[in-house]
Amino acid sequence: MINENTRKYDLQERTAKFAENIIILSRKIKIDSINRDIISQVIKSAGSIGANYCEATEAESKKDFIHKVSIAKKEIKETQHWLRLLAKANPDQRESLVKLWKESEELLLIFSKTISTSRKNILRT
Repeated sequence: MINENTRKYDLQERTAKFAENIIILSRKIKIDSINRDIISQVIKSAGSIGANYCEATEAESKKDFIHKVSIAKKEIKETQHWLRLLAKANPDQRESLVKLWKESEELLLIFSKTISTSRKNILRT
C-alpha cells in the first residue's frame, strides 16, 4: 500500500497529478479567445512533463536518461510561462495558479538536482 509520503516522491505519480490539477483548473476558467490558446498550451506542456519523465525511466543509457529528464525540465519551464499568462488573464484564479506554480517550482528543483546528480555519476564511472 502506498502512503502519502511515498506518493510525494513518486515522480511519475506526482507529474501526472500536476497535469491533472491543471486540467481541473482549466475547466473552471471561462473560455474566450485568449484563454483558449493559453489553456491548450499549458495542458500540453504540463502533460509532457510526466510523459518525458516516463520515457526517462525507460532510458537506454545514462546519457539518454539525462536527455529525457532535461526535456521534462524544459517542459516545466514552459508550463510556468503559460501559468504566468493564465494568471494575468484570470486574476480571479490567482490563488489556484499560485499553488500550481509552487508545485512546478518544486518539480523544477527535483529535476534540476536529478540532472546534476546524474551528470556527476557519469563522470565518476
